[in-house]
Amino acid sequence: MEAILRTDITVREICEGFYYNELEGKGVFGWNSKLTIQPEYQRNYIYAKAKKEVGVIDSVLKGYPLGLIYFIQVGDKYEVLDGQQRITSLGRFVTHKFAIKDKNGMQQYFDSLNKEDQDKILDTKLLIFICKGTESEIKEWFQIINMKGIELNNQEKLNAIYSGPFVSGLKEEFSNSNNANIQKWSAYIKGSADRQDYLERALQWVSQGNVEAYMSKHRQDSDITPVKTYFNAVIDWASAVFSDVLPEMRGLEWGRLYEEHHKKPYNVAEVSKRVHELLADPYVTNHKGIFEYILGGEKDKSLLNIRVFDKATINRVYAKQTEAAKAKGVSNCPDCALQEGSNSTRIYKLSEMDADHVTAWSKGGATDEGNCQMLCRHHNRSKGNK
Repeated sequence: MEAILRTDITVREICEGFYYNELEGKGVFGWNSKLTIQPEYQRNYIYAKAKKEVGVIDSVLKGYPLGLIYFIQVGDKYEVLDGQQRITSLGRFVTHKFAIKDKNGMQQYFDSLNKEDQDKILDTKLLIFICKGTESEIKEWFQIINMKGIELNNQEKLNAIYSGPFVSGLKEEFSNSNNANIQKWSAYIKGSADRQDYLERALQWVSQGNVEAYMSKHRQDSDITPVKTYFNAVIDWASAVFSDVLPEMRGLEWGRLYEEHHKKPYNVAEVSKRVHELLADPYVTNHKGIFEYILGGEKDKSLLNIRVFDKATINRVYAKQTEAAKAKGVSNCPDCALQEGSNSTRIYKLSEMDADHVTAWSKGGATDEGNCQMLCRHHNRSKGNK
């Protein structure tokens, strides 16, 4: 790939004809329409939310270098390969989209700065490499130079590698922070539209985890309906089964849970009742596991991380139980004592026994000393929920 360093291009030139799309949250054009600021392989503009755009302007006013910027030449036009966050910050400030604070702590928009500071910003020369190369070379270089600042996450990198009509359609739906559905989606998915979290989850669900292969296969597709349909099916199913929208639901593996359980019938009122009962249970320490526990028929208690007996309780119960067993000449494991054979009189060491609920937790048994007994490991592990 060829690269020529330009040191004569100013902020003033780059910001001529600058256009920022408020709806999509991205800088679109600059340099008198010669420059595409955010090609499809670029991530959304995030400096505003990361509070870095003010730092870009402060750096220019203090004479600090902004670092190298890379453009790709395509015919007589250009695309930003690296530096779109900095360029968008400059363009947004010059076009009065945000303010900075002066030395007195007063907010100043570009047009309220003194003429000297305005010219200092506009006349700042940028260090820009103009690059030419094949698409594969450009994409490879894009990943290599992404080594600083706010690093691209995995989905942003995949968007760059598989840019095309499919990614464009996906970003329009799932990366638009003004999409009216974001509020509903955020009840089930952690993250933000700007960092591609909803887009990533949609692809993970529809591809059963094979995101890269799916993006490669559909790269030239302009129809994203299958992705939207599957994504909405998962969200609609989750919201139908769990009528209460709770903070603990956010970030669960809803795609996997949908695949495993969406064909089963559920009594929504009973599900809601159990969710609130388990949330109120002081012995349930993993609230996020409640939803999968209920979907699975309340069989896998490990999902709830039930509070176990503490060491002091175990030591006291073992000592009492062992003393009583020795006095009777029987095993200190109650189940072994009821059987014939050598183990019926065996006194187990503490390390050979487990603490067990006399009345199972699932049947209302408490995790306290009055409901604790020591069993040999064989009998405790074969007891189950009896």
